[in-house]
Amino acid sequence: MRDALTIAVGDYDRTRPLIDGRVPIPGREATYLSPPFETMFADAFERGAYDVTELSFSNYLRLKTRGACDYVGLPVFPSRSFRHSAWYVRRDGPVQRPEDLRGRRVGVREYSMTAAVVARGALTDAHGLQAREMAWVIGDVETRERDAIVPTPLPDGYRIAAIEPGRFLVDLLLAGEIDALLAYKPPKLFTAGDARIARLFPDYAAREEEAFLRTGVFPIMHLMGVRRDVAEADPDLPRALCAAFTRAKDMALDTLRTVQALGVSLPWLVPEVARTTALMGHDWWPYGREQNQKAIDAMLRYMREQGLIDRAPMLEEIFHPSTLET
Repeated sequence: MRDALTIAVGDYDRTRPLIDGRVPIPGREATYLSPPFETMFADAFERGAYDVTELSFSNYLRLKTRGACDYVGLPVFPSRSFRHSAWYVRRDGPVQRPEDLRGRRVGVREYSMTAAVVARGALTDAHGLQAREMAWVIGDVETRERDAIVPTPLPDGYRIAAIEPGRFLVDLLLAGEIDALLAYKPPKLFTAGDARIARLFPDYAAREEEAFLRTGVFPIMHLMGVRRDVAEADPDLPRALCAAFTRAKDMALDTLRTVQALGVSLPWLVPEVARTTALMGHDWWPYGREQNQKAIDAMLRYMREQGLIDRAPMLEEIFHPSTLET
């Protein structure tokens, strides 16, 4: 038995069979960690802290184009999400429809985060809005998370600036200092029912379904990566990881399809699974490079359009070579 792997990943239904030991990684023991994603990504990108880790897809691609990432990707995507729900505005403010965002100031925690890339890409595809048509204000959303806020470097033609630590984007939105907020989770004031904040797309679920039917893309948020030195020492490990993660994900989907006794605490789980299957297919959360090529291509296009990369990396740069045919 080789040394145990340290694997950092979110505790999802699709990873729980790995974490609880029902799905082993053949020939390897593993210790699983699930720190907050901001911590996980910083520890991975800045110091290669884990043997295997979940990674922000957009920031992974951005670092890959610069040859500045210790990890090699696997076509395993534990986090995916449509992001029409991520746009927030003042209910009585100047932004009432997507086109009103042109020339406006938009707050976001991090310009390069995957949720923001996908949310902006959806606006480009459906409404023709480009990221460079807005001014971007970077900062903590509603609680202090960082001692220093450094904007992502962008090409000429993009407007981006940071607010000082201790000020929060929600407060700027309410004060009219920004006109919209792009956030991967609802602000607490919105969740509490504050009538001053509204979603730009109140019908976001319908918009997301329409986007999927039009494009066939269920956007990728995160991928798994294995540290390069670990993969080089064990060339069979990347495919073994792909197989184990796929088995765990398939077990989770099977649980959702169980009708005798509901495996998830939702009363109308059965019709929702049937509706999702009719819309997106039997395996609506696919792993593997081939089934995800459209989603990968969309992310690369968004990142080029938004000034985050100046070239699209080859598939051989993104994924371990042994996983390209999955």
